[in-house]
Amino acid sequence: MPAPSRQAAVAVAPAGSPRLLFIDALRGFDMFWITGGDLLCRALAAWLGWHWLDYHFEHRPWEGFVFYDLIFPLFVFIVGIVLPMSLRRYEGNPSAAYPRILRRFVLLMVLGWINWGLLQFDFAEMRWPGVLQRIAICYLFAALAVLHLKARGQAILAAGLLLGYWALLAFVPAPGFRAYDLSPEGNLVGYVDRLLIPGKFCCYPYGDNEGLLSNIPAISTCLLGVLTGWWLTQARPAMAKVRGLVLAGIASLVVGLAWSTVFPIIKNLWTGSYVMIAAGWSLLLVALFYWLIDIHGARRWAYFFVVIGMNAITIYVAQEFINFPDISKFFLGGVASLVGGAGPVLLALGAVAARWIFLDYLYKNGTFLKV
Repeated sequence: MPAPSRQAAVAVAPAGSPRLLFIDALRGFDMFWITGGDLLCRALAAWLGWHWLDYHFEHRPWEGFVFYDLIFPLFVFIVGIVLPMSLRRYEGNPSAAYPRILRRFVLLMVLGWINWGLLQFDFAEMRWPGVLQRIAICYLFAALAVLHLKARGQAILAAGLLLGYWALLAFVPAPGFRAYDLSPEGNLVGYVDRLLIPGKFCCYPYGDNEGLLSNIPAISTCLLGVLTGWWLTQARPAMAKVRGLVLAGIASLVVGLAWSTVFPIIKNLWTGSYVMIAAGWSLLLVALFYWLIDIHGARRWAYFFVVIGMNAITIYVAQEFINFPDISKFFLGGVASLVGGAGPVLLALGAVAARWIFLDYLYKNGTFLKV
C-alpha cells in the first residue's frame, strides 16, 4: 500500500462522504486524551493553577460527569458510526460478514487480555475485563444488529437494553442489599462481577467498571452510534444532517439530565443517564467535526488527529510497551530542569510529540493495525 502524502490525507474524502476524514479525525481527537493529552493538560493545570482544568481530567470516583468521562463512550460511539458504512457491502448476504465480525471480535479480546498481562501467565493477578474487551463486545452485537435490523429495530433494541438494564437494577437486589442500591458496595453489577469474574478489578474494589452487566448499556452506546452513522448516510442536504445531529445531541442531554434524577450518572456502572449524557456530547462533537471538515472544508488542521485516529488501537497497545515519557525525558530532561514549574509541561509535551511522531511514521509508510 503506497504511503499517503500529507496533502492527500486532508483532501481525499469526496464531497458528501462522512467517512475517511472527519470520522478518523474525531477518533484521533478522542484518542489524543488518553495518549498523553490528559497528562499534558494536568501538567498545565498544575503550572498555571487552573484547578478547573485538572478537575475535568480525573474520573469522578462515583457519581458525576466530567470531560474525561466522555472519552471511552465517545470511542464506542464512533465504532457504531462506522458500522453502517463498513457493512453495507453485505446487504442481502449477512452471513458473509460473520467471519470478519468474529475475527475482529476475537482479535480485540486477545489484544485486550495481552494488554492486561495474558503473556505473564499470572492469571490470579490478571484483569479479564477491559477497554478493548468492551469494544469487542459492543462491536459484535452492534454489527449483528446492523446486519439483521433496520434503523427502527436498532433504535428499539438500544432503548430496550437501556430500560431493561434500569429495570434489572431497580428490581433485582444483590444478596444482603436492597434492590436499586447503586452504592459502590451494594450494586448488583459489582456483585455479579465478584461472583463470576476472577482476577483483579478496576476501577473500584467491589466490581469492575467494564464488568459483565454493564456491557448491556454499553452496547446501547454503540447502537446510538450506529443510528448516527445511518443518519449520515441518508440522501439529505449536509446542513440538514448537521441540524439533526445538533437537535439529537441536545435532546439526549435533556433526557440524560432528567433521567439522572432517578438513575444517577455513574460511569463505573454505565448507567442509562450516563449513556444519554455521553451520547449527547458525542452527537454534538460529530456535528462540529462534520461541519468543520466535510462541509466547511477546514481540513488541514485535522491531519494531526487523523494520524492518531488511523492507528488508534496501535497507540493504545503500543504505549504499554514503549515508554514514551522516558523518551521525552531523555531528549528534554536537561531543558526541563532549567525552566522551573514549566518542566513537567515540557516533558508531557515531549511524550505527546514522541507518540505522534511514531504514529506519523506509520501513517506515511501506510502501516495500519487493522483488526
